[in-house]
Amino acid sequence: MKLELSEDHKLIQQSARDFAAKVVAPRAREIDATGEFPTDLYKASAELGFTGIAIPEEFGGAGLDYQAYCLVLEEVARHCGSTSVILSVNNSLACEPLKSNGTQEQKEKWLTPLASGEKLGCYALTEPNSGSDCASMKTVAKRDGDNWIVNGTKIFITCATNADTCILFTSTSPEKGNRGITAFVVDMKSPGFTVQGMHGKMGIKGSGLAELVFEDLIIPDENRLGEVDGGFKIAMNTLNAGRLGIAAKALGLARAALEDSIQYSKERKQFGKPIGDFQAIQWMIADMAVKVEASRLMIHRACSLKDKGQKYATESAMAKLYAAECSTWITNKAIQVHGGYGYIKEYDVERYFRDARICEIYEGTSEIQKLIISRDLLSS
Repeated sequence: MKLELSEDHKLIQQSARDFAAKVVAPRAREIDATGEFPTDLYKASAELGFTGIAIPEEFGGAGLDYQAYCLVLEEVARHCGSTSVILSVNNSLACEPLKSNGTQEQKEKWLTPLASGEKLGCYALTEPNSGSDCASMKTVAKRDGDNWIVNGTKIFITCATNADTCILFTSTSPEKGNRGITAFVVDMKSPGFTVQGMHGKMGIKGSGLAELVFEDLIIPDENRLGEVDGGFKIAMNTLNAGRLGIAAKALGLARAALEDSIQYSKERKQFGKPIGDFQAIQWMIADMAVKVEASRLMIHRACSLKDKGQKYATESAMAKLYAAECSTWITNKAIQVHGGYGYIKEYDVERYFRDARICEIYEGTSEIQKLIISRDLLSS
């Protein structure tokens, strides 16, 4: 693995950095305050190819790799966690399963508009009583000739308030547990498909979180992704890729907290000198910097493996686990560095903390990542 970025990666990184600083940053506080879904930022990111970064150009994507994908998400998260996770969901959770499992016709019909940013996607796996244990899902699809009839509920679905397309996982053989799950791609304007926005979140307030309710939703069999009862593998493989995006988002927020803390430590004076002159502050800054750098290296190692077509699920879980927990720790310390000012909205570090905390929960909790890692190590 090369530690130095290629020229192409440096260009995409700089493009994302400029976009985030000039276009995303001015809207970040407003998005957090209002909970508004940043449709304007999504459309603007599409113009730069950020909505389908690792999708082939023939299907509307930028034709780049996961290294580029994580570079973009880090830069966007540096200023807005909501916008970063929206891009993560569309790229990895909506586009990736179509790229990997869709037929040519499905890719042309569904993947191309998602990757180009013409449309927005979401990924519906979690249910009110089925989070980490997706085998116990209650949403059921029953075969009816050339169609499937779906009834049930999904919850905590990011982007769903504004999404056009849903990658939906249902139970088709409940007696088989996780071996009886099937994946579908669905138009969210279909009859029997209801979207109910969820409010009151701690952070990432502009992410368009919603509950989905299905009442005799009819899905044509041509919308099925992969084999009947083969959806669990699709779901898990999709999450392996998605975790890289969440890790990159966590890294961006951690970097934001570190950079803001360094700047504040130089400007804020106590006892007649900058607080950065005090060892207590210096040691917090040092620990923050080490964790940021280690997170970045773990993420790019996992991306390197994926881009080479090698096994990367364990490394992806490690990167997500470490970057997410470090992001919570770093953003918390940033509040400490800022003192009382860190606790008010005049400074962004309190928002970074609220946006970072979810990284330890969605797309697999920290505990699930440890389960994935330990099972791999103990089975070898």
